[in-house]
Amino acid sequence: MNAEILIIEDDPVIRKELRILLEGNGYHVFVIEDFTGVAGQVKKLQPHLILLDIRLPEENGFTICSEIRAFSQVPIVFVTSLDSDMDELNSIMLGGDAFITKPYHTAILLAKIDSLLKRAYPGSKNNRMTYNGVSLHIESGKLEANGQETELTKNEWKIMYYLFSHAGEICSRADLIEYLWDNRLYIDDNALSVNIGRIREKLSAIGVKDFIKTKHRQGYTL
Repeated sequence: MNAEILIIEDDPVIRKELRILLEGNGYHVFVIEDFTGVAGQVKKLQPHLILLDIRLPEENGFTICSEIRAFSQVPIVFVTSLDSDMDELNSIMLGGDAFITKPYHTAILLAKIDSLLKRAYPGSKNNRMTYNGVSLHIESGKLEANGQETELTKNEWKIMYYLFSHAGEICSRADLIEYLWDNRLYIDDNALSVNIGRIREKLSAIGVKDFIKTKHRQGYTL
């Protein structure tokens, strides 16, 4: 299972450290940087697990946890500098699944995440994301439509994963390039166009037209 983990942390240094740690261990990571309406963003992203700080700029983590629990049982791990018994008790009472204090031991955090995912999604195999009749198979890296399949390269898969994860939104070229290659300063902008073109050819081969739309001077959208 290629789990999607959402980080809700306002400290950019800690957020970056967590992202590097998780992506280095095979997880797909999203981060929240706008802390207004966090629960609504969670509902839209639908992650497999959430890492949640308590002290946040708008609503605190306890309030956000309660709001999420109104519509989802997604595993929530509080990762916080608060370490009182009352804080831990509140996290449990409000629906948190684990409470880890900063500075955290990376091995313990990863073990807790793995344990919660296995408990929440037992036997999950062949995960897929589906939009407008086209499915992206997470495990095999294939696109499927009209009863046919086509295989994607690693970068093609990453592009489609990003677009499926933001279905209905316009994804800027800059964001896609940064997601694919980390540092867009050293990448020829044409590389993204080439990959998008190849994906469109593969979609066309299985009977899918105009699935990836170009928004002039903005980016791409499904």
